[in-house]
Amino acid sequence: MENFSQENFEKLYDKVMEMTVVYLPQLLLAILTLIIGFWVISKLSNAITKVLALRHVEETLQRFLSNLFSVALKAMLLISVASMVGIETTSFIAVIGAAGLAIGLALQGSLSNFAGGVLILLFKPFKIGDVVEVQGYVGVIKEIQIFNTIVTTLDNQRVIIPNGILSNGPIKNIFAEETRRVDMTFGISYDDDVLKAKEVIRDLVKADSRLLEEAHGHEIYVAEHADSSVNLLVRVWCNSEDYWAVYFAMFENVKLAFDKEGITIPYPQRDVHMKNS
Repeated sequence: MENFSQENFEKLYDKVMEMTVVYLPQLLLAILTLIIGFWVISKLSNAITKVLALRHVEETLQRFLSNLFSVALKAMLLISVASMVGIETTSFIAVIGAAGLAIGLALQGSLSNFAGGVLILLFKPFKIGDVVEVQGYVGVIKEIQIFNTIVTTLDNQRVIIPNGILSNGPIKNIFAEETRRVDMTFGISYDDDVLKAKEVIRDLVKADSRLLEEAHGHEIYVAEHADSSVNLLVRVWCNSEDYWAVYFAMFENVKLAFDKEGITIPYPQRDVHMKNS
C-alpha cells in the first residue's frame, strides 16, 4: 500500500509539474495582460470623459458613456484572457449574444428612447429653457432625461415626450437665433390710399427702437387683392426676445394710426340687390 501511495504521489507530482511548465507561462501572461488591460481601459475612459467635457456634453451623459465604454472593453478583455489560458469561449460568446438579442427585442421601445436621449444630449438640438415646437406642442424645455423630455406648454401644461420619437421627428427651436423676422398682414379698404397706408406703417416701424432696420431692413408690400381688402405685407426684424412684444404692439399701433388717419380696416361684406318682379 505504501509503494502504491508513493507511486501515485509521484505520478501526481509529475502531472502537476508538467501542467505547471505548460500552463504557468500562459497564466502569467494572462495575468499581466489583465493588469495592463485594466490600466489602459482606465486611461481611455478618463480620456473619453475629458473629450466629452471639452465638447460641453451633459455631465450625466459623460459618466454614462464613459462607464459604458469601460464595461464593454473590460468584458472583451476578460474573454480574451480566458481564451489565453485555454478556456473555450465560443459557447460563452454565443450565449451572451443570444441573451443580448432577446433583451434588445424585449426592450425595443425603451432602447429607442434611450438612444434618442443620448443623441439629444450629445448633439443638443435644444437646451433647457429653449422655446420649441415638437410633436405638435409649443412650449419651454423644462428637463431632458435619458428616456423622456419634459415640455411645459405656453398655457402651463406639462407634456412628457419620449426621446425616441422626439429625436426622429422635426424640431423647431423658435428662439435659437439671436434675431427673428416678424411677418404681419394689414388689410385696408379698396377706397383708401395705398401709398398713404404704407407711409403710416413705415413711420410706426421707424418709431419703434426695438426693430433692427440697419441690420436687415424692413419691407412693406402690397401682397394681395383680397375679396374685401387690399392686404399689405409687413416684414420687420427684431431681437428674438422682443418678438411677441413687437408683434402685438404693431397690431395695436397700426389700428390706432389707421383710425387717426381715416384709413379703413375692412371686414367681409356682401352687397345684396333686390329686384321687383
